[in-house]
Amino acid sequence: MLSPRCAPYLFALILSGMMSFMVSGIATYRAIGLIEGFIGVWLTSWTFCWMVACPVAILSAPIARRFVVKMVRAEA
Repeated sequence: MLSPRCAPYLFALILSGMMSFMVSGIATYRAIGLIEGFIGVWLTSWTFCWMVACPVAILSAPIARRFVVKMVRAEA
């Protein structure tokens, strides 16, 4: 098992993987259509997207948390 300190990084890894998988699939389909070899092109695109998305998710999470805290009213 991992240490609880790893939780934010693991969350970012999993979430960025799932999101980049879906978004790259949609973008690849829109760009080239459902051609022969689509899956290979999609997975190649997804690999690159995930390598970008994961560090972006890790770095942007604290900023997003601050925005959420400012937008949500505290419980009394």
